[in-house]
Amino acid sequence: MSVLTRDEAQLRAQLLDVHRYTVGLDLTTGDETFDSRTVIRFTARSAGDTFVELKPAELRTVTLDGQPLDPESLHDGRLALKNLSAGEHELRVEAAMRYSRTGEGMHRFTDPSDGETYVYTQLFMDDVQRVFAAFDQPDLKAVFEVSVTAPAGWTVLANGITEQRPDGVWQAAPTPPISTYLVAVAGGPWHSVRTEHRGLPFGIHCRRSLAPYLDTDAEEIFEVTRACFDRYHEKFEEPYPFDSYDQAFVPEFNAGAMENPGLVTFRDEFVYRSAVTDTERQTRAMVIAHEMAHMWFGDLVTLKWWDDIWLNESFAEYMGYQTTAEATRFAGPWTEFGVTRKAWGYDADQRPTTHPVAPEKVDDTASALLNFDGISYAKGASALRQLAAWLGEKDFLAGINTHFARHKFGNATLADFIDSLASATDRDVPAWADSWLRTTGVDKLTPVVASGDGGHTLTVDRAGSRPHRLTAGLYDHAVTDEGRLVLRTRLDLDVPQTAPQTIGKRPALILLNDGDLTYAKVRFDPESFATIRAGLAGLPDPLTRAVVWNALRDAVRDGELAPAAYLETARAHLPRETDLALVQGVLAFASGQIADQYLKPEDRPAALSTLTALCRDLLRRTEDGDHPGLRLIAVRHLIAVAAHPDAIAAWLADGTVPGGPELDPELRWRILGRLAVLGATDEAAIAAELERDPSATGQEGAARCRAALPDPEAKRAAWEAMFAGDDLSNYLFTATAQGFWQPEQADLVREYVPRFYPDAVAVAARRGPAMAVAAGRWAFPAHAVGPENLRLGEACLRDADPTPALRRTLADRLDDLARATRVRDGQGERDGREEPVEQGARAE
Repeated sequence: MSVLTRDEAQLRAQLLDVHRYTVGLDLTTGDETFDSRTVIRFTARSAGDTFVELKPAELRTVTLDGQPLDPESLHDGRLALKNLSAGEHELRVEAAMRYSRTGEGMHRFTDPSDGETYVYTQLFMDDVQRVFAAFDQPDLKAVFEVSVTAPAGWTVLANGITEQRPDGVWQAAPTPPISTYLVAVAGGPWHSVRTEHRGLPFGIHCRRSLAPYLDTDAEEIFEVTRACFDRYHEKFEEPYPFDSYDQAFVPEFNAGAMENPGLVTFRDEFVYRSAVTDTERQTRAMVIAHEMAHMWFGDLVTLKWWDDIWLNESFAEYMGYQTTAEATRFAGPWTEFGVTRKAWGYDADQRPTTHPVAPEKVDDTASALLNFDGISYAKGASALRQLAAWLGEKDFLAGINTHFARHKFGNATLADFIDSLASATDRDVPAWADSWLRTTGVDKLTPVVASGDGGHTLTVDRAGSRPHRLTAGLYDHAVTDEGRLVLRTRLDLDVPQTAPQTIGKRPALILLNDGDLTYAKVRFDPESFATIRAGLAGLPDPLTRAVVWNALRDAVRDGELAPAAYLETARAHLPRETDLALVQGVLAFASGQIADQYLKPEDRPAALSTLTALCRDLLRRTEDGDHPGLRLIAVRHLIAVAAHPDAIAAWLADGTVPGGPELDPELRWRILGRLAVLGATDEAAIAAELERDPSATGQEGAARCRAALPDPEAKRAAWEAMFAGDDLSNYLFTATAQGFWQPEQADLVREYVPRFYPDAVAVAARRGPAMAVAAGRWAFPAHAVGPENLRLGEACLRDADPTPALRRTLADRLDDLARATRVRDGQGERDGREEPVEQGARAE
């Protein structure tokens, strides 16, 4: 299929003014296709040619101003409209459209728990064409009036309030002007919980099989929704611009959520079937806040073209975390951002595929889709957090409100955004934008301490070019508690500095970016690093500890700190950690990157033993039952790093961990998956567990376990399911891929490493961008660290012409593989006792 270029979109926007879409969908025509009828009313400002997009199973009829057009003229997803005269026009299109199993277009899902079927749209970027005919670009906003014929017993949700007419058809209220990619429909026998807030109907919806779990959490979800809604009305002068607020938790959703105005769709893993930590509940709250921020930034005011997608996502990411912190019971969202999301941004920004937060030009939709990454989300949000610190919150919000007032129900560019911010301050916002938004890479900041007659001074050495407003924390050892560090003071610094900062007596620790207000790597002077190695757990604030853990993580990835030294630090300090996001983040890096990739195979057993001991320490600490979230994290990771099956097999047989928790479905599948890797279970046990839990999540668990079995036939069957056929949905493909590659089974799966590249290229070409990303992310042989896998991957990028989505994903994965190879090769030079992370001058 062709992609829309920026130049084509600009020409079409100059020619057309689109007024209204009247869309009728019939979802009763079978399991494979649905009927789509579209009437588009638009004006041509002058005579000319253009096109409308459509990707049908069958194009039945097309009429323009009452005159039939030849359906055979549809080519490569485009229907030409030639010789348009200036003035009003009406285009009518009738077609049959295919349901999707990949989470794109109109996704159809049948719940294995009860046989009920659900459909929902995901039309982002250019997938509206899979559902109805459209002039598919964000700056051709229009009013949408949607009706849906649905099976008996279904409820239909849409962007506006829906009602069932006497003829049984569901009619949605007309929308305000919105972009094509924001149109949303969800149909099925939903379980719904409804309320009202500020005169607006609010609803939450899920599959019937998840009803008990949604009901359990409904009040918490509504409480967060109301709190965020009220907080945004305190921040924003423009009121919420739509007629209702529905949140639908839908199956097999590719993203975390989608900001469709009036009908936000979420992946239904956010309806928790099993025990979760409070940090996971905090993440759900943040996603609710993130998507609600889009109602203003993204839906009310929309980007003009996809080069400004960062404005949508960075703004919502920043506002999501900030508003969760301000308006809900959750106290630690910025800590979780620092240890999880920010690391995502740092990693993306150090790859060859990095790009500016605000690219100068994105040529087409295929290129734009690649920019939904850690830069557009985490780095962009970090930049906005730095901007708010630099401008001050008052001026920052004043500029935002000016932006909404100027461009509501319209489209805007980066230049418009910067102009709105500049109207609220005397600061040079365009210069700030050039240095922060038009550049790539991560600055590195290192403290340099010098002594003199008046005491010590602090200078910040900057490797990079951006200005930074940050805080430096000065910490001393507690007098009465040797293991505790106390904050002496925090210094506000502007980097580059005009002069060294006087700090008096030498502190035990100097921590740059304490509070995490800027986006940069930080390093330590030697004395500070020694303090960290001995006293990290004694730092008083979790966000401070997050900055330190991120610095150590970066140092490992950059080859400046031995992986063994990181593990030793985790072993020493993590058992005393109180913040759940930090425990989860450190354990995930230690197991997923260090043990699985950065250490040589012969060193992996020792690393797993260290992590096992660490998790057992956490279990002992939580025996009193006062820390259920911490205990749950410890149990999950103890399962993941188990080198011997006996202990976890006993848990499965008993249905509980000694001292708790009892095993819920999620923990049972985790244990069975690890037993499969270790060769301590079989197909009969997997089938029995699936009979016990026949849900969609159970189906995924079974697929993951079967692919993990150390058996040649199991591996062959999993590979064929992923790459030889197209029957697997997006979620079942991912689950199978997650089970397939295991470091313990490197010899067994060695023959599949060279097969991955041609097979991934083929599946990406057949099944589209979502499956290309799934193949590149989850089916990639990341365990096979070394030059041969790199050679194969580089040859694929050079010679095999992978689709853009697969090319980008492979390029990122290969860069991570090259980094792991470099870290492994450097291990012989360091045994964890040297500390190359130390930089700066030692104070005398």
